Amino acid sequence: MPAPHLSLPPTDRVLSPLTGWTRAHWEALADRQLEALVPYATPGFAQYRLPGRTSWSGVVSDGLEGFARSFLLASFRIAGAGGDVDPRLVERYAEGLTTGTDRGRGTGRGGEAWPELTDCSQQMVEAASIAIGLHETRPWIWDKLDSRVQERIVDWFSGFVGGRTWDNNWRLFQVVSEQFLASVGAPYSQADIDGGLDRIEDWYVGDGWYTDGDGRNFDYYIGWAMHLYPLLWARMTGPDGDGGRAKVYRERLSQFLTTYPHFFGADGAPVHQGRSLTYRFAATAPVWMGALADCTPLEPGLTRRLASGTARHFVERGVPDERGLLPLGWYGTFLPTTQAYSGPASPYWASKGFLGLLLPSDHPVWTAREAQLPVEKAAKSAQYTALPAPGWLLHGTPHDGIVRLINHGSDHNPLEGPATDDPHYAKLAYSTATAPEAAPHAWDRNVDNHVALLAPDGTASRRCRIHPLTCEGRVASSRHHAQLPGHDAEFPIESTTVLHGPWEIRVHRVQAPAGVTVREGGYAVADETSVHAEQGPGWALTRTESGVTSAVVALHGWDEESGVAREVEANAYGPHSATPFLRSTGHPGGPSVHVTLAVLTRDVVHPQALRDSISCEAAPLDGGTGGEGGEGKQVRITFPDGGTVTV
Repeated sequence: MPAPHLSLPPTDRVLSPLTGWTRAHWEALADRQLEALVPYATPGFAQYRLPGRTSWSGVVSDGLEGFARSFLLASFRIAGAGGDVDPRLVERYAEGLTTGTDRGRGTGRGGEAWPELTDCSQQMVEAASIAIGLHETRPWIWDKLDSRVQERIVDWFSGFVGGRTWDNNWRLFQVVSEQFLASVGAPYSQADIDGGLDRIEDWYVGDGWYTDGDGRNFDYYIGWAMHLYPLLWARMTGPDGDGGRAKVYRERLSQFLTTYPHFFGADGAPVHQGRSLTYRFAATAPVWMGALADCTPLEPGLTRRLASGTARHFVERGVPDERGLLPLGWYGTFLPTTQAYSGPASPYWASKGFLGLLLPSDHPVWTAREAQLPVEKAAKSAQYTALPAPGWLLHGTPHDGIVRLINHGSDHNPLEGPATDDPHYAKLAYSTATAPEAAPHAWDRNVDNHVALLAPDGTASRRCRIHPLTCEGRVASSRHHAQLPGHDAEFPIESTTVLHGPWEIRVHRVQAPAGVTVREGGYAVADETSVHAEQGPGWALTRTESGVTSAVVALHGWDEESGVAREVEANAYGPHSATPFLRSTGHPGGPSVHVTLAVLTRDVVHPQALRDSISCEAAPLDGGTGGEGGEGKQVRITFPDGGTVTV
């Protein structure tokens, strides 16, 4: 049921049998969020200074962020309704544009004027939202502004011309902002626009996938930035002004969307992976963009079902909150889901998820009957999707609606030089029903979905730069190099994941110094109350009150002793969380092989029965060392149904 503090229209189970949502629900959700911001506006509506932790850019930049990101939402609402909205909505944002570009209003903490656009400043991000909003609402806002105000807005945007941005998705902020200048006859640099669009070609890796800047940076930015802004730019240029680029962008988005619905669980939750997850609904932006740019391979009913299911998922879990605001977090406030650049208005990039309001009310996306998500219409067995470009495997199980992402490719690091790790990129797996243990105290221990070497003092090795090896069918593999205090050498760990129904078989070939402990954790499950845990010889299990269960079962190379790591206030899914894990102590030094059965499900799990019914044999490979670190091994697993797999 929707959150009791949010008033929504009655559901329509004929048009939308899966979610009950219609266009009216989206309009009501947008209106509630926009109205809730008014008490936090500065006197001239140029900034919205929301409660919450300030970003590293400061309160004035955060206030601009509140204006810009909510203006994006307002622009979709205004344009989608043909201007037939509460006139006060149009008036507020017109006044904010007037005030924000008035340098006489002061730019300090007590002023309302927007900070100037300078190289690599946060203002560049927000300017792009304002540019898009101005373009989409041109008949109702820009065309009616006083010419002196228009000149001031142009002067503010001119800070982009010849300016420098960060070399990632930020290049596209410059592209759309300067294209807006071009569209109103103001000075701009075509070289800036072409340079930004040419640069993203360096990051296109095929099959509809980009990396966000150099390196293996795969996350939701691919959908809500790398695909989104080029096609929004094309809307500004018109069909005769894009130089043929838009055709390429549409083809790439179409490819991307063929598999993108596989990232969403039956309950509407997106896979919980990557940074800026507090943008929430924005994960649906590329799906709407596909319909808006007339390039989607998805049937109209699937587009709406995916988007409405995601929005409803968050609404049912209290987002927006009782104030009508989007807190910094996933459901409620949870700062480890955010980054230092995230201010209290940062979550309002969720506005991108309302892009569908630009589609007319009689568009098939709004009038077709809802269609099932891939995880809902899959066969009785699990559904597997290999994505070689990012190095990911997706598997969804229709009986419980959970989708899992196996990560053998995204690490959010540069290709060379120093590398770091992050709980939203470094894990072996993510899902629609769990989140990584992201709070600093839990991240130090780094138990969940990670195979680690443990130094004598308990320090866990990290998975920083991931080198993908294979990704095809039901199998993916990668290598990383573990670092341990007191050791100059790095120790290679080669990991392979094989999917079998709802199960993951994880095979690790570890090179380690003598005396260390090898440990592997399963998924962390979280709840509002204490998480149930069980353990036995060679297995451990954790389960929430709602039945989400994580288990790990030792198949080869582990001690009989297992464990459960409990955390408090470490997980976006709830304040109490727990992770089952396996260990192997007193490593002899050199190579070793460890095989784990990892399970995430809503089924009842009997780990000992699983262990007894799955056989695992490890034998030396014939005629060779098997690669880096000593003698190679061949692992053969036989499942209860008679199926076998060899790694």
